[in-house]
Amino acid sequence: MMQTKNVTLRFGKRTLFEDVNIKFDSGNCYGLIGANGAGKSTFLKILAKEQETTSGEVIIGKNERISFLKQDHYQFDEFTVMDTVMMGNEKLYSIMKEKEELYSHTEFTDEDGIKLGNLEAEFAEMNGWEAESDAAILLSNLGIDVDLHYQYMKDIKVKDRVKVLLAQALFGNPDYLLLDEPTNNLDLGAINWLEEFLINYNNTVIVVSHDRHFLNKVCTHIIDIDYSKIRLYAGNYDFWYESSQLAARQMKESNKKKEEKIKELQDFIARFSANASKSKQATSRKKILEKIELDEIVPSSRKYPWMDFTPSKPSGKEILTVKNLSKTVDGKKILDKVSFTVLKGDKIAFVGNDDIAKTLLFEILNGNEKYDSGEIVWGKTVTKSYFPQDNSEFFQKDETIMEWIGHYYNIDDETVLRGFLGRMLFSGEEVFKKVPVLSGGEKARCMFSKCMLEANNLLILDEPTNHLDLESITSLNNGLIKYDSELLFASHDHQFVSTIANRIIEILPQGVIDRRIPYDEYLENKEVLKIREEAYKNN
Repeated sequence: MMQTKNVTLRFGKRTLFEDVNIKFDSGNCYGLIGANGAGKSTFLKILAKEQETTSGEVIIGKNERISFLKQDHYQFDEFTVMDTVMMGNEKLYSIMKEKEELYSHTEFTDEDGIKLGNLEAEFAEMNGWEAESDAAILLSNLGIDVDLHYQYMKDIKVKDRVKVLLAQALFGNPDYLLLDEPTNNLDLGAINWLEEFLINYNNTVIVVSHDRHFLNKVCTHIIDIDYSKIRLYAGNYDFWYESSQLAARQMKESNKKKEEKIKELQDFIARFSANASKSKQATSRKKILEKIELDEIVPSSRKYPWMDFTPSKPSGKEILTVKNLSKTVDGKKILDKVSFTVLKGDKIAFVGNDDIAKTLLFEILNGNEKYDSGEIVWGKTVTKSYFPQDNSEFFQKDETIMEWIGHYYNIDDETVLRGFLGRMLFSGEEVFKKVPVLSGGEKARCMFSKCMLEANNLLILDEPTNHLDLESITSLNNGLIKYDSELLFASHDHQFVSTIANRIIEILPQGVIDRRIPYDEYLENKEVLKIREEAYKNN
């Protein structure tokens, strides 16, 4: 069992959290949540013993092993994929290497023989003979082809390196599995497999994720970092959210009733304290009044930006028609005979194994890329706003947030502009930050501000939840549900897609699958599964 004993962490005058006492039991999965900067990743590092505490300690059982998902995609460039995975169990891997070194000796001494015998015994005890096959199974389940298993890490794609590092963390059945954003850059198949793996995992899992569906599916408990405190709740993310909202409402209602009671007592005391016949009653009420204490409602560190996409004019009857659109890049056909028609009220989620294809389609629709063949016809009254996955070109100039947003705001009033930025969580001196140095989340909020101010009647959003915290994702999710016009988007966030989309288009190696059904129904549709299987079997 892992437990924290009075763990406190301070950076100068700032306290991230203090006196944290939590026990982590086997068989449970703990979702670690909190606003950006609250200290989620730092707390994981403390549990992994990679970060010192100001005071307190983390206690684990003797000979228990912690595995921590690494985020450095280039750390293992000079190792093969297979070796990288097996390095997840450092002790086993070191025994393997020591054995290899001894077997390489041209002159084999008695001392070498004794040492090798001990190593072989320890190796067998750790199920070392199954290690390579176990690693291969993990890699295959995460979608890494067998022909990549012995390639060097530097020679495989970054998205595949992400999967290899995840396999490394999962390898060898660690007692404590610490995962920081494990679903980032994973395709749907890999995410589904990981969910089932964690649900059935018998040891302790502690995970940070912005994917609400993932947290709901795998978590048995939620650990909330807020108010410089860390609190443990039983249940998944939705249960925590509803419980926390209910608790806040109940506290406010309780305070309201107490305030009414206080006023009633004060009025009585003021009226009758000088009245001899009522003086005893007034004195009694004074004692009651002294005992009433209002609950302290501490402002949460969570902040929800305001997201309201209201088109300035309707899009009309004809929106968009795409016929047999094809595009080849570097000799590879990325889009092949893609056809669809956007109808009034459509909120279309574009899905599929090839993220490049989705981004390329959106770039073509926005006019940033040319296509080789096919036809694109826009409705005459359609105006579009585009949220690209890579927004770096928008933040090159050495200008402040205030100056940047001013390009899209037609009211020359600093007070009004500051009010708008405040609702997007840029307050006070933050509005004078230079845009090239903004974080990914801050740039995303700027881009959403741009989309809102443009007030167009078609939104094209490519992975809009990237870089956002849970609060911003929730606000964006709710804003797009309310958006009363057409929407084309791609996202790996299951809950985001399932609550917004009323139509699913999957881009195949040739053509598309197009269904006007809910996302969860689409994923389980037997006809869709058969079409997808046939499409990918021939490519």
